[in-house]
Amino acid sequence: MFSFSDIVGSWKTVASALTFRRDNEPIDDIAGIEGFVATRAAFVAQKTLYGYLKTRIGTRYPRIFDDETFVRSINIAKYHVFAACLSDLAIYAVATALGRQEVSDESRQVLAMRCFQRGLDDNSDDVPTEFRFDEAISIFAERLTITDWASDARRPGNFKASPEALLRWAPIADHLKQDDAEIVQNSIKFAWRDIREQFQRRLVQEAVHADCQRQIQASA
Repeated sequence: MFSFSDIVGSWKTVASALTFRRDNEPIDDIAGIEGFVATRAAFVAQKTLYGYLKTRIGTRYPRIFDDETFVRSINIAKYHVFAACLSDLAIYAVATALGRQEVSDESRQVLAMRCFQRGLDDNSDDVPTEFRFDEAISIFAERLTITDWASDARRPGNFKASPEALLRWAPIADHLKQDDAEIVQNSIKFAWRDIREQFQRRLVQEAVHADCQRQIQASA
């Protein structure tokens, strides 16, 4: 029998790596950005996907985890929504932390990809065959090539992949999704607002920039 806690517990980042005791610590290096992106993307994906399912299914919600086929559908949706959350947050976090003109777009792309891959690596358990890491990385790499780092990447409008993925992959009938579209997409947009505030509050931009420069020089 599957329960809600079983499903959440199987997701490594949600179950263990998301350490709330570190929420107020400063983000002052590249590793800090990677960790923030990985854990907060997992949190938003979990919160919004399970929240949508619970709202739409209602009182039958606890019983859906007795259905192995439905549980598998949730697992597939979970990884696709998570990858989209990683995509949105990695770009925003890097653009915000490394906004200085002397940092090249190539360097920003490299760091954003590191954040994305860190998130996938931290959640590599129980991955369904319907979700492929190489395909997710390829899609993100293509997005990076058209990212406007100077302006759009730092704005709330950058968070566009995750609302689309949540509505597309949630295992809910298509005709119901049509009625839910605006509410569902707004729910994840509101969740991101709090994450952006957390990031801005904890970010030590000068320290992150210095760490980035050190790493660039070391790899030259």
